[in-house]
Amino acid sequence: MEKKIRFGVIGTNFITDWVIAGGREDDRFELVAVCSRSEDTARAFAAKHGIPHTFTSLEAMAASPLVDAIYIASPNAFHARQSILCMQHGKHVLCEKAFASNAGEVRQMIETARKHSVVLMEAMKPTLTPAFRAVREALPEVGTVRRYFSCYCQYSSRYDKLKEGTVLNAFNPELGNGATMDIGIYTIYPMVVLFGRPRTIHATGLKLSSGVDGQAAVNFTYDNGLIATVLYGKIADSSLPTEIQGEQGTILLDRINIIGNASLIPRKGAAAQIRPQTGKNEYYHEVSEFIDLILSGRKESTVNTLHNSLTTIELLDEIRRQLNVRFPADKA
Repeated sequence: MEKKIRFGVIGTNFITDWVIAGGREDDRFELVAVCSRSEDTARAFAAKHGIPHTFTSLEAMAASPLVDAIYIASPNAFHARQSILCMQHGKHVLCEKAFASNAGEVRQMIETARKHSVVLMEAMKPTLTPAFRAVREALPEVGTVRRYFSCYCQYSSRYDKLKEGTVLNAFNPELGNGATMDIGIYTIYPMVVLFGRPRTIHATGLKLSSGVDGQAAVNFTYDNGLIATVLYGKIADSSLPTEIQGEQGTILLDRINIIGNASLIPRKGAAAQIRPQTGKNEYYHEVSEFIDLILSGRKESTVNTLHNSLTTIELLDEIRRQLNVRFPADKA
């Protein structure tokens, strides 16, 4: 029989529901535990998903011999602390984006992963899909890349409450949230995977009453002349696509958070679809990649590398600095 990886999960929100659905498309994924501060919440989530074990103590779940790996989907502000605790107990960690509140925390996470020889990976789903792989393979077809443009704007269902004076988690700086951390990272992480670290960053945006950013526009420049522009926000919708513009053609993506359609449009010739059809859940690929790493003995992804995650959070830190968005963790 193929070896199974026994997962525990932290976080009982809709994202965890989605990741579980994707994970269960991989026969090696076995969901055995859930941890919540509330016993009632843990039991309800366990009943919903058929999970045999519940915990109200993360320390207890991290120390449990029943669990091999832990998926973390708590608020951003808790990611570093929870990841480090789990890794100190020898557990492999798949942690939701944003990896942590700031780069200092991510460096501590990476140091812990290496010290305890466990797998640590950021759950940034788009860059691990076959569609994104096809984009990377098609990139030479557009020649010298001159511009990367990406837009992800989605009106948050929690924004109306903020306008009424109620600060929910999505707009709470105490939890490390805001447009850059929750939405903007989807436009920036793929850019880092494709092109590396930019030379300059210039960000403008709107800071909301709660202290987080509601939207931003960021320009990046690279030493090779590439210019990158990203637009993102949680206070309005947009249907603008993502483009990678080269001297010999353009790659067009319908959306960056999960690629539905991707086309290669040569400067001369007919456009062609480059998105492979897999029939898999959009979250399947990140869970499968994570399990592959554990079973192969490799300690990090070749795509969602720890270097790419650290580079991305360093860029997010600088954007927040320019937007004057501060988190409690920044004082450490």
